Amino acid sequence: MRKTLQTLSGILCLYASIASASGGAQMIDDFQANPEQRWRFIADTVMGGASNGNVAFKTEGSRSFAHMTGNVSTKNNGGFIQIRRQLAKPPSNDTEGVRLVVRGNGQPYFLHLRTSGTILPWQYYQARFNTKEDWHEIQIPLARFKRSGWMLKKTVVSKSINSIAVVAFGRDHSADIQVRELGWY
Repeated sequence: MRKTLQTLSGILCLYASIASASGGAQMIDDFQANPEQRWRFIADTVMGGASNGNVAFKTEGSRSFAHMTGNVSTKNNGGFIQIRRQLAKPPSNDTEGVRLVVRGNGQPYFLHLRTSGTILPWQYYQARFNTKEDWHEIQIPLARFKRSGWMLKKTVVSKSINSIAVVAFGRDHSADIQVRELGWY
């Protein structure tokens, strides 16, 4: 019994040191266990646009990921496809930014954050990132997110974030992006 408690204590200490070393990092999603229940695909057709696409949840080896493909069209005042997830709880107050592991077709993509202050459907905070053919990690500080209009606060406040989206946006192009991890740092 004593040896079991010592082993358990050692495991807990190791876990605490890993959590401490990670600086409060928090996983949003690693696309395991029914991601289709957490993520939804949205195209500009909800407002009369002409973009189209889909998301598929796939596994490669032991890793799962979301694979969004489609064609973004600026016809009819459109210009986006996205996968969006509502958050069960906002990130902690000491959150510095968003961390993601992605690969894609070398095109630029965006992260959109919505908050308790983004009331209208077209409001968000946006940050651009580029993809490569190989999996790579990107960290985007919250300070890099720009508001979509003057009616929003100038900077995003972490404790008010309630959704996150990966978006192909703003120009006519073919989208092909895969996301393996999303988290806060």
